[in-house]
Amino acid sequence: INAEYMGHFLSVYFFSSHYLHVCMASRQYAVDVVLSERPPCIVETPSLSIPDFFGCNVFNAEFMYQYMHKVDYQAVQLSVKHGKRVSGPLADRVAEAMKRWAVEKGATHYAHWFQPLTGQTAEKHASFFCFDTDGNPIYDFSGSMLSQAEPDDCSGFPGGGLRSTFEARGYTAWDPSSPAFVYEVGGKGLTLCIPSTFVTYDGHAMDYKLPLLRSRQYLQNAAVPVCQLFDPDVTRVQTTLGWEQEYFVIDQAFFASRPDLLMTGRTLLGKAAPRGQQLEDHYFGCIPERVLAFQRDFETEAHKLGIPLRIRHNEVAPAQYETVPMFEEVNVAADHNQLLMDLMKRVSRRHQLQVLLHEKPFIGVNGSGKHHNFSLLTNTGQNLLKPGHHSSTNLQFLIFLISIIKAVHTYADVLRASIAYVSNDHRLGGNEAPPAIVSVFVGSQVGDVLERFASGKDGPVPDCVTTLAERLVDLVEQVPILHKDNTDRNRTSPIAFTGDKFEVRMPGSSTPCAGPMTVINTIIGRQLTLFKASLDKRTEAGEDMWSASVAILKGYLHESKAVLFEGDAYSEAWTLEAAARGLPNLPSAADALDALLTDSAKELFCEAGVYTEEELRGHVDVRMETYFLQLQIESRTLAELVMTWVIPAAVEYQTKLAANICALRGISMPPTAYMQQERLVRTLQESIMSLNMDVRLMTECRSEANALPTPCQRAKAYQRDMHPLHTHSVCTAPALCMHSPCTLR
Repeated sequence: INAEYMGHFLSVYFFSSHYLHVCMASRQYAVDVVLSERPPCIVETPSLSIPDFFGCNVFNAEFMYQYMHKVDYQAVQLSVKHGKRVSGPLADRVAEAMKRWAVEKGATHYAHWFQPLTGQTAEKHASFFCFDTDGNPIYDFSGSMLSQAEPDDCSGFPGGGLRSTFEARGYTAWDPSSPAFVYEVGGKGLTLCIPSTFVTYDGHAMDYKLPLLRSRQYLQNAAVPVCQLFDPDVTRVQTTLGWEQEYFVIDQAFFASRPDLLMTGRTLLGKAAPRGQQLEDHYFGCIPERVLAFQRDFETEAHKLGIPLRIRHNEVAPAQYETVPMFEEVNVAADHNQLLMDLMKRVSRRHQLQVLLHEKPFIGVNGSGKHHNFSLLTNTGQNLLKPGHHSSTNLQFLIFLISIIKAVHTYADVLRASIAYVSNDHRLGGNEAPPAIVSVFVGSQVGDVLERFASGKDGPVPDCVTTLAERLVDLVEQVPILHKDNTDRNRTSPIAFTGDKFEVRMPGSSTPCAGPMTVINTIIGRQLTLFKASLDKRTEAGEDMWSASVAILKGYLHESKAVLFEGDAYSEAWTLEAAARGLPNLPSAADALDALLTDSAKELFCEAGVYTEEELRGHVDVRMETYFLQLQIESRTLAELVMTWVIPAAVEYQTKLAANICALRGISMPPTAYMQQERLVRTLQESIMSLNMDVRLMTECRSEANALPTPCQRAKAYQRDMHPLHTHSVCTAPALCMHSPCTLR
């Protein structure tokens, strides 16, 4: 049997009394498979030149122009550009052009592709095939079919009380700002996928996309009036996003031999390998041949889908890698990340590999994150977070920079909640990812500018760019002179200014980009709105715009200086200092999510029109429910591993030791000859009893927590009562493995 069937085989016999023998056999099978010859798959690309096939499976502007009348094409582009609806006869003509393009590509079905609150993508395929009025078979696709669809039963998706169990109707609605695409994996079953939002019958958002679209519009409405103080030609401001996707890759046979990986996405038990990442020799090392073939394969598929992947490299931990695209508009970037995570899993199976997107699949080595690099771009091409060379442009830069700092300080708890998932708790604050304390790093140069600005030195608005001579580094004659960036990097900071953008290092590798970016858009939009209101009030009272802006920004800096930190955020000293500064420290996702239900959070999102109060409560309930359900699955899996794998192996070894002791006594050996064996037997017995007790207590705690009435109460109970037992079992079982020949070693 091959690795795919082995995975199914293990799942079927997961609770079998013979599970120990199955796992021991599967472990040996996995090793045998991996050690046998597994040559890299041959990767064929449509062309040696990426630009020749980039976006070939996307109904982008180029294909629109080919398949649509020029007037219709211009109307659609104008609607997308200004965020307007495409409906009526124009939608019919777009649908017809889209259908002709997709059918020529080989598509037979279409699907509204959306992002429910599961964190995954979803789609219901429908065929173009139908009959005309004369009963003849034809392909049909109308504007109404493009614009709206209805999943059969939206009660199958998490809703957090946004609809009752018996109220099943929901709708998906086309998002024209994210281009449709033909999904092709292996050249089979091609489907036209239409990026869409997902709502209940009453129009409540049950996805990640709709709040992101609302926040994008809110930020633009707030940012444009501020920009027009300096440039009246600015009519649009958009957030650009460049994510960095980290992931692990292991052989499929090893994945199939680990029931904890199969069930939970991470290893729950096992003895750490003597060699992990301590030699620091994996980062940026040579990519293994099989992994490189897989990477080239999924990059080719991604390029066909218009995902502009550009960078790949080894990460810090063994078997860990990273892929990075170029910056895109935030909505498209979020869609592309969701699409890529699905694509990577599909393509990996062609190479008999398995992609692990969990934030912490292996204890003892670094976990995986997804850094969000964002900036603000105007329709005139100006990056609003790029420092200027003159005081006039510097004021605009400082307005946006300081407003973001102020927004992060005011809503630090909300920002922390946006990345609060049980899987991400394993990496935050573990000397591999930023702590749960939200702070901002700006670097020495920008920090000096802010200090001089606050004190009034060097005029009201100091220059933000050093002279060229200060930024050059001459190493040796034959090596090119280095041009330093405006600031160094601080890998320990949750949010770092990196010269012309902010890098948010907190998000986990498996979660959607839309969640954190919705919060970031909203809090920045809120702060810019407050800034403009304060500015208008001062100017109406006779103060000039320049001095009024400077006074407001100085006030923001004074109020939010506690969130600025340039040091080591991993250190215990920072934890103590942050507490003294009054910064929130929320290490548990279950506690962090409460911030989304405070009065200030409700005011923030409701006034911005990003969430209604019902939507906010519903989304938090889903997150809380997901939190305790993931812990529930891990707890049950851990108990089965302990009872059917670890303890049977320990008892078997204990029995052999006891027989050895009896044999030694039978031949009149002195007690010192079997003293170590007796000590091992006692140690094994103590660990067996401890693990049995943990399993019993975990079962009781689950029963008590599951009986609580609300998702929030259940999540808090799991975090408070189950997590310590879980941790104790995870620590005890490896100790038992050290004294017995358990295959988990």
